[in-house]
Amino acid sequence: MAGVNAFEGMERTAMITGATGYVGYHLGRKLLGGGWEVHLLIRASSDTRRLDELPGTRFLHVHDGTTGGLVDIMRRVRPSFVFHLAAEVVVEHDPGDIEPLIRSNILFGTQLLEAARRAQVRYFINTGTFWQHDPARGGKPVNLYAAAKEAFETIVQFYADAFAVRAVTLNLFDVYGPCDTRDKLFRLLDAARRSGEWVRMTPGAQRLDLVYIDDVVEAFCHAARLLYSSPAGTLAPSYGITSGRHIALREVVRIYEQVTGQTLKIRWGGIPYRTRQVMTPWKAKTLPGWKAVIDLKTGIRRLCAEGQPGLGGPRNGRSRLDREPVVGTKVP
Repeated sequence: MAGVNAFEGMERTAMITGATGYVGYHLGRKLLGGGWEVHLLIRASSDTRRLDELPGTRFLHVHDGTTGGLVDIMRRVRPSFVFHLAAEVVVEHDPGDIEPLIRSNILFGTQLLEAARRAQVRYFINTGTFWQHDPARGGKPVNLYAAAKEAFETIVQFYADAFAVRAVTLNLFDVYGPCDTRDKLFRLLDAARRSGEWVRMTPGAQRLDLVYIDDVVEAFCHAARLLYSSPAGTLAPSYGITSGRHIALREVVRIYEQVTGQTLKIRWGGIPYRTRQVMTPWKAKTLPGWKAVIDLKTGIRRLCAEGQPGLGGPRNGRSRLDREPVVGTKVP
């Protein structure tokens, strides 16, 4: 795309949810670097330490949990675009997870849409997950988290149809990159490389669709440009932000070893596959005019060059940030 500055004739103001998460943080950095006015919607309990690293001036707004409070914030800001990345991610839920899952993944998003409608915000970019569409289960959601995201996507489509909110959902796959505090695959491999300790993994046949963070952020910017420049009704309701390649976990580890020049101590089959493990990702319709340009070897080289230490924040798969763990792996 022509970049984040390719919005001639409009005020470039963004409201971002989930900016304390990995993808939201990097999107905020990209927009701020492009001269956008960026507003970050957070909870009173949000850990905002990583936001101190963002360049330029950003505006923080604390949501009190009410619809009215969110309408007031949206009317004061009147952003050009809403980028909705906040989510409650739970891989395998317990009874105590029901309310947080519904509140964060359905209620909050609906409040956000209603506030956008009342403030006459025209453009809304939602974030979904490839877990909403498991080919092995006829395209059905993998878990309750994914089912909640799928339900909210239907609500997004209702607002688009009933109230002329220009909206699109970007379904993310396995996002990776430097300074990632989440318990993801490359964080685990980096720890194993540095320590020399054995790591237990699944048998490793599951295929991953790995997309580098810079490509993912570019997809959000490109989606905004498409919403702004395309006639109403020309875009599909949702797209997949995919690398276009499905690589088995064993092969990913082999490539990592090749790039780093180190052989890792992997105990394949040391832990079972996760319940309802996605073995082959969904083949998604891709966003028009966008494609991932950073291949896996290049991405791994960047990880090694920039280092793995991350910014502060939650480090488990039950965080309120933006993505789920890639594989069920752990250090014994």
